[in-house]
Amino acid sequence: MIITPLRPGPGHDIPGPLLTELTALYAAHRDFHALSGDFPDPDDIRPEQVAAALADELVRPGAEVLLARDAGRLAGVAITLARHPDPADPDPWIGLLMVDAGQLRRGHGRRLAALVEERFRDAGRTAVRLAVLDANPGALAFWTALGYTVVGHRTDLERGRPCTVLRKELESTLPRTPRRAARVAVLDPQGAVFLLRYDNVEVGVHWAMPGGGLDGDENPREGALREVREETGWSDVEPGPLLCTWEHDFTHLSVGPVRQYEHIYVAHAPRREPTGPDLAAAHAADGILAWRWWSPAELAEAPEPLWPPDLALLLDAFEG
Repeated sequence: MIITPLRPGPGHDIPGPLLTELTALYAAHRDFHALSGDFPDPDDIRPEQVAAALADELVRPGAEVLLARDAGRLAGVAITLARHPDPADPDPWIGLLMVDAGQLRRGHGRRLAALVEERFRDAGRTAVRLAVLDANPGALAFWTALGYTVVGHRTDLERGRPCTVLRKELESTLPRTPRRAARVAVLDPQGAVFLLRYDNVEVGVHWAMPGGGLDGDENPREGALREVREETGWSDVEPGPLLCTWEHDFTHLSVGPVRQYEHIYVAHAPRREPTGPDLAAAHAADGILAWRWWSPAELAEAPEPLWPPDLALLLDAFEG
């Protein structure tokens, strides 16, 4: 996921295709708009109303509308304010965070919030605030789960709606620990690849091949073999040719922020399900939510992030 500021044209004009995307995003959150009262009819949100609402936000000093895209698709929008109108409030604010209703429970909201926080942190800000409508307990649960704490209650400036104010300290970015790792792309006779669905506190939900960090002086091929056995129970899979190496950042549950350097191998094996008495414990420890076999066509259209992101192209080139 990447975020970019909205840059309207003269007169705060928003390009037609983008305005269509934004209107669909807003319209899909009918229940929220019924609570907020931001639109006259939450069942009939129109492009000109969305454009006017965003224009009103952008005239505020220090306001930004941030567009979040995932695999080229508009995944969410965030509205931020560099400083609250109250001069006694030193913190920036998140005024709105909304993600694609068709992509809920896939970690997009958490990832967008983390990117907004990182943006404030890079600007030298040390904390961020936001307000949640008291009539929206789901939003309160979401933000408190991300580490925001309640610091007060007030009515909002526009409509006098009762709100809960939350704040989060933005700690300095921690240095990342180098970590060696290895994975195996296990392919069935039809070319489908076996992937595990992970949830990570930093990068959110994603799909990756069985694998993980290397132990001590273990070489990548040895580590890949051990990790496949631990995460699938398959003892007959031998890592074959090297598919690629790549590096990426994430937060490991026990190590903390890491810069991971991975070797990825290819192996061919029968199509089957993971097995073994220790499987549930291993998956719980690694944040594994599910597994499945992906055909090449399904992989090319994956709706959730893949590790590495160009996995479909890599496997296609390898098989070719």
